[in-house]
Amino acid sequence: MDSASLLLRLAAANPFSAPRFQLVADRGDSGPGLSRSPGTEQAAASAPCAAPVSRRLAAAAALEEHSCEYGSAKFYALCGFGGVLSCGLTHTAVVPLDLVKCRMQVDPGKYKSIFKGFSVTVKEDGVRGLAKGWAPTFIGYSMQGLCKFGFYEVFKNVYSDLLGEENTYLWRTSLYLAASASAEFFADIALSPMEACKVRIQTKPGYANTLREAAPKMYAEEGMWAFYKGVAPLWMRQIPYTMMKFACFERTVEALYKHVVPKPRSDCSKGEQLVVTFVAGYIAGVFCAIVSHPADSVVSVLNKESGSSAFQVLKRLGPVGVWKGLVARIIMIGTLTALQWFIYDSVKVYFRLPRPPPPEMPASLKKKLGIQ
Repeated sequence: MDSASLLLRLAAANPFSAPRFQLVADRGDSGPGLSRSPGTEQAAASAPCAAPVSRRLAAAAALEEHSCEYGSAKFYALCGFGGVLSCGLTHTAVVPLDLVKCRMQVDPGKYKSIFKGFSVTVKEDGVRGLAKGWAPTFIGYSMQGLCKFGFYEVFKNVYSDLLGEENTYLWRTSLYLAASASAEFFADIALSPMEACKVRIQTKPGYANTLREAAPKMYAEEGMWAFYKGVAPLWMRQIPYTMMKFACFERTVEALYKHVVPKPRSDCSKGEQLVVTFVAGYIAGVFCAIVSHPADSVVSVLNKESGSSAFQVLKRLGPVGVWKGLVARIIMIGTLTALQWFIYDSVKVYFRLPRPPPPEMPASLKKKLGIQ
């Protein structure tokens, strides 16, 4: 059987229906090994092809002394802690920009631009007014980061073992998409109550100034529904965002080491690897902001009002209104995403977590395709 026929047969086995041309572009490439941890890692030896994927990944990083085993409870817990820091700290740091962005979405007539939004806010509420909503932001996005990054590592490990070594390489983009979507589903449930409080504080003048004021008042008015009525729009916003965030980041890191970085990744210092992480994170963040912005507009308006549905808000905003505040969000999300990946990868470096290198075609697949 020739290589082309074999390739088509392998492609047909993909449970995620990924593009079939992906392997063709990689033919003859002996790039880096399979990454199941986002970020950067020094090159390491590969385990035998017949071994399970998790064993091969653990062996790939065996040249470094690690604080725990890949896939252990400690590994996932520290990944979750990295997510808490990366999401909680970064989202809290950009609360002023997020506040202006939300107000532009719900009241575009008053807040016509980023600079106008800042000037009106400072004039009405003072400089301290720019920090409104910082407490629910920190709590909510810390919980989201815990689930987003922690569960991403879990689901990527589980799905990779289900696929097997060869299909994991062939359909790695689909693997990143599926694992990140699964993780974000649970992350948004954790985020929803605090997101509702944050938006109500930021966009409804006079309603409440603190989380302690907003949460009881919202519960008295609408019950638990007040905190979870925005979870479906959150899924609409955050799942595409996170799928883009992880898949684009993983593939951008791979491309940067392959085409941009002038030396092998194994020769890069930890600092140089973290720079690559930051650049890849910013590129991913720009795309994240674009694909998730319409749903973000719906969430902002929905959490400001009582009694509206997501469909009603979407219909009222129209095809133009849903893009209000996009520039502010691109700036915010691009910076956020880059910093999140940088912090997350730095946590892995600090705690000496296993960080296997990027994907490499398994020797068994090379043999089947006649690639040297």
